[in-house]
Amino acid sequence: MIEPTPAPTAPAPVKDATTASFREDVISESLRQPVLVDFWAPWCGPCKQLAPALERAVAAAQGKVKLVKMNIDEHPQIPGQLGIQSIPAVIAFQKGQPIDGFVGALPESQIVGFIERLVGPVESEADAIAAEADAAFAAGDLQAAAALHAEALELEPGHAGAIAGRAKALVAAGDLDGAAATLDAAPPEAVKDPGVAAARAALDVARQGASVGDERALEETLARDPKDRKARFDLALALNARGERAGAADHLLEIVRTDRAWDDDAARKQLLQFFEAWGPTDEATVAARRKLAGLLYR
Repeated sequence: MIEPTPAPTAPAPVKDATTASFREDVISESLRQPVLVDFWAPWCGPCKQLAPALERAVAAAQGKVKLVKMNIDEHPQIPGQLGIQSIPAVIAFQKGQPIDGFVGALPESQIVGFIERLVGPVESEADAIAAEADAAFAAGDLQAAAALHAEALELEPGHAGAIAGRAKALVAAGDLDGAAATLDAAPPEAVKDPGVAAARAALDVARQGASVGDERALEETLARDPKDRKARFDLALALNARGERAGAADHLLEIVRTDRAWDDDAARKQLLQFFEAWGPTDEATVAARRKLAGLLYR
């Protein structure tokens, strides 16, 4: 099993502002760059939840925005003047004026979106690591890909690209339990991501391949009886499990060609699941989809 390699989270530079320092720390500084002021209190649970995600998002902006924190219990005057009634509350200052803000412990992705409205597109550290992991996967280094995606998830647990990428790397490495654990831990907003859905399909397909009989025995069965649809179907699963996508698709296409209704249209449905697992631009997907269309609409 490929184990994750935890990565340290780089903290954002944060300054604690006081009533006396607010003009210099926030108003004057916002003439040079946007400043986010995080109004919080030690007793506030959501404040503690927001703080690390906010600091990571500011760090990902690489100096384009500054973060200042103000304890409203110790310094109530400024939040009172700004009408802060609920915390955590984050107010963005630019050119000496409050221009935007939010209340509550938002997910990190929404915090990044908030910052991007101020300073433009921001690539987070998790994005950069996930891209490096994708390159490792493309090069065939499954262990590095899984470990790098784990690092990205340490930084941003809901990063859909890293969830999907780590699961796919683990599936390719044969660690189906690890892939399942990665996908099961995905937050609700990531589950709907197309990449995560494709990774789930890849896991399901891999499990199917692991459950069929011996490939050589299936080939012998099919040689004796080419009309044995179950043997042909199982052979397609076995071939896909070891990466022979074109061969797997051809066997399913043969079932569609000769007996589309077999087992409630199982061959066509399995092909569609293959397409989702392989991805829409994969050569095997493109070729098999074209052949399938030719059979269905001839």
